[in-house]
Amino acid sequence: MNFFSYLTDEDIRYVHESSLEILEEVGLLVRNEKARKRFAQHGAIVDHETEMVRIPSKIVEKYRALVPPTITLRGRDPAFDITFPRKLPVIATASSAPDIVDPVTGVTRRARSDDIARIAHLVNELPGFDLFSISTLADDAPRDQFSLTRFYTALKNCVKPVRTSVYNVREADQVIKLGELIAGSKEAFWERPFINFGYCSIVSPLTMDFDSTDTLMYFAEKGITAYGTIAPMGGLSTPLTLSGMLVIMNAEWLAAATLAQMSKAGTAQIFNFLPVFADMRDGAYAPGAIEIGMMNSTVCQMARFYNVPAGGYLGLTNSKVSDAQSGFEKGMSPLMGALSGVDFIVMGGLQDALMSFDFGQAAIDNEIAMMIKRVRDGFGFSKESASLEEIKETGPAGLFAANPATLERMHTSTFLPELADRKIREHWELEGSSTIHQRAMNKVFDILSVPNTAVFEPDVDARIRAEFEGLVAGDAMLQEGWKRLDIGRNVPVRERRPSRRRRKHKKTENSSP
Repeated sequence: MNFFSYLTDEDIRYVHESSLEILEEVGLLVRNEKARKRFAQHGAIVDHETEMVRIPSKIVEKYRALVPPTITLRGRDPAFDITFPRKLPVIATASSAPDIVDPVTGVTRRARSDDIARIAHLVNELPGFDLFSISTLADDAPRDQFSLTRFYTALKNCVKPVRTSVYNVREADQVIKLGELIAGSKEAFWERPFINFGYCSIVSPLTMDFDSTDTLMYFAEKGITAYGTIAPMGGLSTPLTLSGMLVIMNAEWLAAATLAQMSKAGTAQIFNFLPVFADMRDGAYAPGAIEIGMMNSTVCQMARFYNVPAGGYLGLTNSKVSDAQSGFEKGMSPLMGALSGVDFIVMGGLQDALMSFDFGQAAIDNEIAMMIKRVRDGFGFSKESASLEEIKETGPAGLFAANPATLERMHTSTFLPELADRKIREHWELEGSSTIHQRAMNKVFDILSVPNTAVFEPDVDARIRAEFEGLVAGDAMLQEGWKRLDIGRNVPVRERRPSRRRRKHKKTENSSP
C-alpha cells in the first residue's frame, strides 16, 4: 500500500543525522544514576556531577539496530493477542484521565475503580478497540495500591490486551504479582506475560527523569512488554516548528530506544508519540490540533526508516462534549494517520484534552475506529470486483439492487454504521430526533446491562483478594440511577417538503440554450 508522506528520503536522512548530532554534541540530562552508569558501560560519555550524558553516533547506531521490527501485546485470552505492524492499525482507548462524565448526572467528577470496571467491560465488547489502555485514574484506590487497583479492575473485566503506566518499580512488582496470581503460578505467567506497560521516560527537552527511566530499564531486564511515549509540547519544550519538533522528538526516541537495548538486546519498542503544539495565544494544551496528524505522518516515515512500528495519540479533542468540534478533531488526525501508515492509534473515549472520559464518546469513537480500519483495509480493486459482466447483464436503466451479488456484498463492500444516523429527517423526527451521543449512551447501557462474561473465575478472584488485603471490588455493575434514555417518543411528522429537484420546462424563446 502506498502511504501519504511529507518527507523526501533526503529529509529523513537529515532528521536522523541531526538527531545523532544532538545526542553526541548536546546530550541528555539523565536524573537516574543507574541509567547513567549503564550508558557509561556501553560507551557513552557521562558526567555524573552534572548528570549529563552524551552518546556517540556509532553507539546510537549500534543499539537502535537491535530494536525488533514487530511488537506483540498480549491479552488474558491469547485469541486477542496482537502483533504489529499488520495490515490494519491497532486501535486503543486513550488513557489516564482523572475525571469521568457521570453517566447519570452528565457532570464530570473524579473517576473511581468501579468506572474502570465498567469501561473495561465496554471495551471488551466494542470491536473497534483492540487494546484497553486504562482510560481513567481511580480516586478511591488505597494509597499503596494505586496502579494495582487500575490493573486489577481492568484485567478482571477485559480479556483483550490491557496496558497503562505505573509510578515506580514497586508498583510494577505489585502488578506483575497480580499477573502471576491470575495465571495460576509464576511459571505460567512468565511463559506468556500478558500484562503490558507504558512509560514516559523522556521529559522534553532532552531529559530523562528518575522513576520512568527506572521502569524502562526494569521492564527491559524482565522481558515485560512495554513501550515509551515521547510527549513534547511545541513552543514550550520544542521549537515552534513542525520540523524542529520532529528533530528533537526523534533524538529523544533514539535515546530511550538505545537505553532499552543496552538493558536487554531485542527489547521491542514502538515509535510512539504525543506531540502537542501549545496554542501560543494562551498556552493551551491542544491535542486536537490538525498538526498532530501532520506530525504523525512524519513519525510514520521515521519509523519505517528505523524498521520499527509507528504509533501515536491521535483522535484526541479539546472539546468538552460530543459536538462538531469533537467530531472533526477525532476524525481528521486518525484518518491522516491511517493514510500515512500508522500501526498503533491511541484515541478512544477521552475529551477535554485528555482530562475526562465519556461513555458515549467511547462508543462513538469505536465507530470512528471501524471506519479507519475500513480505509486501511484497502480499495480492493480486482477484475472480479470491477464487475464488468454484471454491468453488461444489468444494462441501461437496470437495478443493481435486484442482483444476488448485491445482497452477498451488503456487509462486506461498505461499512454499515450503527450509531451514525442515515434515515430521512421525517423518520428521525418520528423516532425522537436523537443525537448520536444519546444513541451511543443507550448502546453502552445495553452492553453494560448484560452480565460480563470476561470476569475472573471465583477461585482466581479469591486467590487475588487473599494476597492483597483491602483491594477494591472491581465489579462492572451499572451505576445506581443509570437508566436507558427515552428517545423513542412519537412526535407529529411534519408535512413532507416539496422536492427541490429542478422541474423540466419547455424551452421558450427566452430560455437559455
